[in-house]
Amino acid sequence: MKATLLVLFAVSVLLAAGIAPAYAQFQAGGVDKDGSWHVGEGLKQGDYFHYSMCHVDYKECINFEMELWIKGDVQSGSEIKWLAEAVVYDGNKVIKGEMELGKIAPEPTGGSAELGVYRGAFKSSIVWLSAFATADIGPSGKGPKEFAAKSWGKIANIGGEQVVPVALETIRTQSGIWDTVQVGWKTGGVTSRVWIVDEFPFPVKAKTFTHVSEGIAPVEYEFELVKYEENVQQSPFEDVTSTPGEFVNKGCDTDFEKEVVIKRPTANFDYQIHTFYGPEDPVQGCPMEWIIKFINKYDDTEFLNQVHFDFLVLGDDRSIQRSIANEEGREFLYSPSGQYELDMTVKEDPGDVIYTILVLGLAPEDWVPNANPDYLEIPVSILPNDPGFAPIQPAPKPTAPATIPAWIKTNAGWWAEGQLDDASFVSGIQFLIKEGIISLS
Repeated sequence: MKATLLVLFAVSVLLAAGIAPAYAQFQAGGVDKDGSWHVGEGLKQGDYFHYSMCHVDYKECINFEMELWIKGDVQSGSEIKWLAEAVVYDGNKVIKGEMELGKIAPEPTGGSAELGVYRGAFKSSIVWLSAFATADIGPSGKGPKEFAAKSWGKIANIGGEQVVPVALETIRTQSGIWDTVQVGWKTGGVTSRVWIVDEFPFPVKAKTFTHVSEGIAPVEYEFELVKYEENVQQSPFEDVTSTPGEFVNKGCDTDFEKEVVIKRPTANFDYQIHTFYGPEDPVQGCPMEWIIKFINKYDDTEFLNQVHFDFLVLGDDRSIQRSIANEEGREFLYSPSGQYELDMTVKEDPGDVIYTILVLGLAPEDWVPNANPDYLEIPVSILPNDPGFAPIQPAPKPTAPATIPAWIKTNAGWWAEGQLDDASFVSGIQFLIKEGIISLS
């Protein structure tokens, strides 16, 4: 009895001090529903999916659209996989290609190189639960997981938190109303949630957060099923063309580096902004890429967090002629880490343009910054998209007329008078050619 009281007293002291005993970390789950589920359950040829999604590893969870059509089987070595056609709509870019998906776990294991970064986002979000629930119970898979199970497993990189079925829930997405099982886990003081449907291959919705030891946990990935169709027997993407191909057809340079560097304080000296853009000579109707870094004005090694901003083109009267945030359907652009990648098409007329980075302030994404806006203007010269146009080149500097060394003139006279043999005279001519005084064409 004394031992029991001592244990209870010790536990109460730990809890009062905010220290949970080790066994308190276990988060029990399970819902009142028969059956099991795994990622890829019921996936078949002809399935078509359209997701709106983002992942923190791609531009800090900037939204893009992915459409996926299961074309059929493909032999890859000794393994038979799903072959899927995919199209990504990312801002002003359209990327079309193929992905190979495993049949035990439909993770992308190959496909078109241009889809590489999007395959990574798909693997780390829509099919992320395949780390816990797969089709195979053998050595190559985890096996399906029961809805009533207390836990589906632990997430090692966030301290062993349990992934558990949390609740039965009917939800509405853009694709319709679904009877779902909510699967969740706690991280950074918030709960990450994924909504799955029995006998449906992929989750229909998710919002998860990265693990942080303090502060506000940023979103790790978020997605929603926009549309689903089955028994689609003809490619829905036959008329889709990738924008890199369109840019090439326009004569645009698509292989460039962001080599132009600008590092300046904003107009009111509230922030430092470091920008890197390319190409060096932007062309109307062609792509342009930026990296924008928001820096502490007192310490150029410290990035600012939770930046609300926009990228603008202003008219002569300071009216807004173009807003990248508006083009993306947003009120503002947002950078949790202070480092932002921006891809755009140059829509401005040829000539001098002033691009403006407008900083609205620092605050969590859903809050209104309590600050006065500040800005940085970046003048850029836009070239016309005209194959016959060439920038005016500086006039070449005049070069001094070539002179023939006196000894060559002397040798020529001696050779004409028969006082110099042919071999010696030819040797002199070869010297003139080697030194560039005589040019052969």
